[in-house]
Amino acid sequence: MPTFIAVVFMAVAVMAGQAPPASQETAPTRVLFLCPHGAAKSVLASTYFKRRAAERGLRVRVDAAGTEPDAQISPKVAELLRSKGYEPPTSAPRKVTADDVTGADLVISLGCDLKAYPVKPETLRQWDVPGPGEDLAGSDAAIREKVDALIDELLRATAR
Repeated sequence: MPTFIAVVFMAVAVMAGQAPPASQETAPTRVLFLCPHGAAKSVLASTYFKRRAAERGLRVRVDAAGTEPDAQISPKVAELLRSKGYEPPTSAPRKVTADDVTGADLVISLGCDLKAYPVKPETLRQWDVPGPGEDLAGSDAAIREKVDALIDELLRATAR
């Protein structure tokens, strides 16, 4: 991961008593969350991930999209997020592009068929979570658990 190399360079420079040049600061990790309709699972995951990563000091750039996006995000998902103090990141899901997946450091697929996209296998994570339409509370809990585990993993990787 390019971010890991930059972190190692910065650690060596700091140990040598030198601050790294501004041009060599660690770039934020780009994380793309995808679900088929871009209206529920990717919205929950990206919203939770963005805030929780920031609270834990991770530099990230977060995006969400769908392979076959709905016209709007799920009203029940928007209501759930607001009840927990989060603002939904968008009102209208967007379609994922090839540039989205090739530009991401991590692609988190929540039930998508990505055969038509140039996803690098080393960047892809498949998350199996219940569908919010069938079990919103279960889907929400599973997504929050996976988000927290991913943040822990990224923090461990940057601590090396």
